[in-house]
Amino acid sequence: MDSPVPRTRPPVSAPEAPIQPTPRPTRKATAAPVRSTRATAPANAAPTPDEPARRPRGRPRKTAEELDDGNRRRKLMDGAAKLFRTQGFAATSTRDIASAAGMHSGSPFYHFESKNALLFAVMSEGMTMAVQSQQTALQALPATATPRAQLRTLIRHHFEILLGPRSSFIPVMLYEWRSLTPAQRKAIGRIKDEYEAAWMPALQALARQGALQADPGVARLFIFGALNWAVQWFSPKKGKSLDALTDEALALFIQKDEAK
Repeated sequence: MDSPVPRTRPPVSAPEAPIQPTPRPTRKATAAPVRSTRATAPANAAPTPDEPARRPRGRPRKTAEELDDGNRRRKLMDGAAKLFRTQGFAATSTRDIASAAGMHSGSPFYHFESKNALLFAVMSEGMTMAVQSQQTALQALPATATPRAQLRTLIRHHFEILLGPRSSFIPVMLYEWRSLTPAQRKAIGRIKDEYEAAWMPALQALARQGALQADPGVARLFIFGALNWAVQWFSPKKGKSLDALTDEALALFIQKDEAK
């Protein structure tokens, strides 16, 4: 007989944890929108770090690069005007102009398509600035200014643009007129006519007073011819100021005893 199989006691298992009832799914409550307590910032308030910067209204400010381009263009024009005046348009090369402005030889063509375009810009922008500054000088006069005072202001201003710090564009216009194209001469002629037309009211009033012994239109031509010639002989080193030069020119053109 086989030996009896010894009985073994079943292992005692750990007591089972009580079964927890499964909770029913609850409907998630919708949170009410949170209203911001921050007041609406005014339109001109500075943006906070977490807000995008507001775009300013009006014309945007020029960047540093755009300002630098404008300065370079001005340097080219000023340098070219002086060279055109001293050397002549034909004898001045673009390399000369670039060197005077402290640029590479090809830099002028970034701002102007040709040397002729640069010559036109020197004349047209110079005359445009002269028209504006002349108008400002006349507007600064009192309403009771006499025709003689008006003419003196016009002569003094003209000497300033002829002989002042940025005075090269008028001599260039006088001596290099033939270097322009017909269309360019016509465009600058319109600006020049506007500049000279501002002299007519004072000259006509002086003629009515008998202080101007010539037709106002003819007198204007003589006056500009005499004043423009000053660029050939005037020298500030001789000690004469532009104010003194203005008084002498005024005495030459109108009669002192009849001027009012």
